[in-house]
Amino acid sequence: MRVFVRLVTLLLLPAAFSSGQTSPITLRADRLFDGRRMTSTPVRIVVEGGRIVGVEPEEGSQKRVGPAYDLSGLTILPGLIDSHAHLAWHFNRSGKLHTDTDGETAAQSALASAANAWATLGAGFTTVQSPGSPEDKDLRDAIASGGVPGPTILTSLEPLTEKDGDAEKLKQLVRERAQSGADLIKLFASKSIREGGAQTMSLEQLTAACGQARTLGLRTLVHAHSPESMRAAVEAGCTQIEHGIFATSDVLALMAKHRTYLDPQCGLVFHNYLDNRAKYFGIGNYNADGFAAMEKAVPLAIETFRRALATPGLKIVFGTDAVAGAHGRNAEELVCRVREAGQKPEDALASATSLAAEAMGLSEKIGRVAAGLEADLIAVDGDPTKDITVLQRVVFVMKGGVVYRNLSRSAR
Repeated sequence: MRVFVRLVTLLLLPAAFSSGQTSPITLRADRLFDGRRMTSTPVRIVVEGGRIVGVEPEEGSQKRVGPAYDLSGLTILPGLIDSHAHLAWHFNRSGKLHTDTDGETAAQSALASAANAWATLGAGFTTVQSPGSPEDKDLRDAIASGGVPGPTILTSLEPLTEKDGDAEKLKQLVRERAQSGADLIKLFASKSIREGGAQTMSLEQLTAACGQARTLGLRTLVHAHSPESMRAAVEAGCTQIEHGIFATSDVLALMAKHRTYLDPQCGLVFHNYLDNRAKYFGIGNYNADGFAAMEKAVPLAIETFRRALATPGLKIVFGTDAVAGAHGRNAEELVCRVREAGQKPEDALASATSLAAEAMGLSEKIGRVAAGLEADLIAVDGDPTKDITVLQRVVFVMKGGVVYRNLSRSAR
C-alpha cells in the first residue's frame, strides 16, 4: 500500500498542494451558508493553521489578512459530508464491478480507491463515512497523513451480520473491530433491497452489538429496510439506520422519539445501479430479480423520503450509498431530495453539513463555518437555496486549510 500511496501522491501532487498556505488566508464571497442558515451579505473568512479563525461581514471587517481568494458571485459552505459511501467499490479494467476473484492486483485496487477519493473531494465532499470495507483503513490513514488527497474517512472496517454468531460472539467482534481501528460499527439487520429487505438480525443480536459499541464509545450504523428490522434497531439503542425504504409512519415516529438518526436514499444509488446495469449484472444478487426490485424502489424511495420529512423531530442525515459509478456524483442525491422529495434546500444543506457532523459526533470539528472549526470549505457557482443544482458546480475546495480545487477567479 505504501508504494501505491507514493505513486498516487506523485500523480496528484500539483493539484493537492499547489495552494497550500502556512500563513493566514482570507476568503471573500457574496453569500455564506454556515451549516445552518444562509446569509446573503458579502463575508470574509480568515483561515490559519488549518482552522477558521474569523468569520465576519465584509463591511466593517478588519484589514485583509494574508493572501486572498476572491470568490465573488459564489456561495461558501462547509465542506459537504456524505454519511454513507463506499470508496473501495470500483469497476475493474474489464468494465465490471471489482470482486476478490477477478484477478485485479492490489496496486490496481489501491489506485482505483484513491481515484474515487479524489473524485469525491473534488465534488466538495471533505468528509465521508465509508462503512463496510476493511480496505478503507489504509486509505483513511494515507489521506490523514497527507500522502493522498481525499476526504477525511470514517470506516467501520468489515460489517457484522446475523451469521457472525450469537450475542456474546457479536460483542467479541465489536471489541475486535475497535481494537483494529474502526471508527464505528456497521450491522446488517435486514436483507438487501434486491432480496426484499426482510429482517435478518434478531433484537438480541442487535442489542448486544449496539450495546457493546456504545460501551466502547463507538456509534452503530444499521442497514435496515423493513419496518421490523428498523424497529429492532431502535429498541436496541443503535445510533443510525441506513436506507429504511419500507419504513412506516409508526417506525419513523419511534425513531424520532428515540432520537435515532435516519439516512435514507432518494435516488442516486438506484439510478447508478440501473445506469450501470451491465457492469453489475451476474455478480451475486445483481440479477434480473434484483434489478427489477431496484426499478420498483425508485418511486418508493421518494415516497418514503417524503414520509420521513413529514415525521416531526426525525433527524434525517445525508448519505448517498455511493458505490462504483457514483463517486463524484454525490450531490445528485441532494438534488433529488429537494426537487423530487420536496425537502427544503436549507434543510438538505444542513443534513449534509451540521446535522451530519452532529450524527458523527464531530460538531466541534466540522460541519459549520465558525471560528475554531477545521477549515473545510467549499464554494459553488450560485445560491443553492434557490437552485440546488449549483452543488454540482463546485469551483473551490479547501480541506484543512489546503486548497485542492480552485476554478474561480485567481487568488490575489
